[in-house]
Amino acid sequence: MPLAEAVGGPLGVAEATLPFIAFTIAWTAADHDVVLGAVVAVAISATLAAVRLAKGESTQFAISGLVGVAIGAIVASRTGEASSFFLPGILINCAWLTAYLVSIAIRRPLLGFFISKLTGEGDAWRTDRKRMRAYSRASWIWVGLFALRLLIQVPLYLSDAVAPLAAARVVTGLPLFALGLWLSYLLLRPMLEEAGGLRIQLPGGGG
Repeated sequence: MPLAEAVGGPLGVAEATLPFIAFTIAWTAADHDVVLGAVVAVAISATLAAVRLAKGESTQFAISGLVGVAIGAIVASRTGEASSFFLPGILINCAWLTAYLVSIAIRRPLLGFFISKLTGEGDAWRTDRKRMRAYSRASWIWVGLFALRLLIQVPLYLSDAVAPLAAARVVTGLPLFALGLWLSYLLLRPMLEEAGGLRIQLPGGGG
């Protein structure tokens, strides 16, 4: 699975960045008009979703991106706080961080479930100590990823630093996600190839 495909391609990059940048620019230019910023962000997200659908691409990215932006827009509009536009994303990161930590603690690493769906191996990995250990280690990469996002974004949210928060949302979004995919691949690749399973080609992975 190429890295570009994993993040939704060029449109995926646009969907993950443009609405947040546009919200901040519109909010700033309109003398901190939260509603206008929200409308602009939703309009851009809807346009990108429509383009994806028109090209016959996956509806998963189109719908998930639009819904996420729309929820942020609703929250910001109702609270009147621009920083609230980024709150849903922060809460989602909290949820993922908790899910990964719990899954590791109960010896059911979440990454194992995701990868097993791609390899078609079912639940066999749960009785294999080597695979269980590898999936647990890889899951810690994602714990670190979500924790880093929160460490950066939460203080900015609490201090109502909208522009820096938007920048942080973009920088710690897809770039960090891509890094997590790449590191997970490097860690799991020997095990997956030994089992004749998933073949993932990511930049720097050596094919």
